[in-house]
Amino acid sequence: MSSRPELQAPPEIFYNDAEARKYTSSSRITEIQAKLSERALELLALPNDDMPRLLLDIGCGSGLSGETLSENGHHWIGLDISQSMLNVALEREVEGDLLLSDMGQGLGFRDGVIDGAISISAVQQWLCNADKSCHNPRLRLKAFFGSLYRCLARGARAVLQVYPENIAQRELILGFAMRAGFAGGVVVDFPHSSKSRKEYLVLTCGPPSISTAVPNGKGEDEESCSDDESSGDEENQTVSISDRHRPRKKQKIGKKGRGREWVLKKKEQMRRKGNVVPPDTKYTARKRKDRF
Repeated sequence: MSSRPELQAPPEIFYNDAEARKYTSSSRITEIQAKLSERALELLALPNDDMPRLLLDIGCGSGLSGETLSENGHHWIGLDISQSMLNVALEREVEGDLLLSDMGQGLGFRDGVIDGAISISAVQQWLCNADKSCHNPRLRLKAFFGSLYRCLARGARAVLQVYPENIAQRELILGFAMRAGFAGGVVVDFPHSSKSRKEYLVLTCGPPSISTAVPNGKGEDEESCSDDESSGDEENQTVSISDRHRPRKKQKIGKKGRGREWVLKKKEQMRRKGNVVPPDTKYTARKRKDRF
């Protein structure tokens, strides 16, 4: 294809019956989807206890990425806006449950029931474009990330593989994820290769006590590379962990605390500024008893 699908037509129109079958029958696309899904599952960092998890495949299409989840022993729910893609998935008898849904309108799941979520080439493609006059990318991103945060179990991760067009689009997506309550950042694989470069938005759901460290991306030797190696220029720099619950900056207090002398000094300063200040008494700056 000469240009990105999202620039040609809305997903439910672009992926018609013919395009859905063409997409699924391509051995190249099947191989790419399998590799991306395996990497996304790796970044989910699920507990290694041989227990199946309930995962969400956002923009599941014809179920190519869902097959990787099934092969690893997990249950999954796939949602997509293209009826043709879901029809192909039904014909292929994929093991996951399928939903016809627009992720830009939010995910209709109960709170805390999903153990993890992946998305391969869907979130950035179909949420950052206004396909209809009623579409507002910012409102759609807000609805998506807000509902995704609510349906994930505390401590669960969401791994979204994206192809941002520029830095502004990357920051837009990550910004709405942070506002929804997520912590995390961008993991870049093969940062120095224009052809093999892949970006994953790794998000963690839960309070600050839960570890939210962002994994390192992979280098050309398939080994993880450090942040210094993966940030060769300004565009390639990943976004560090964001925390919505930062403690407020504490004021410096001496070993003896704020005594009567300090309080009287402050009251005098306020009087010189013309403010109404209570008069000084023997009770000024006296510590109250616990039962007060």
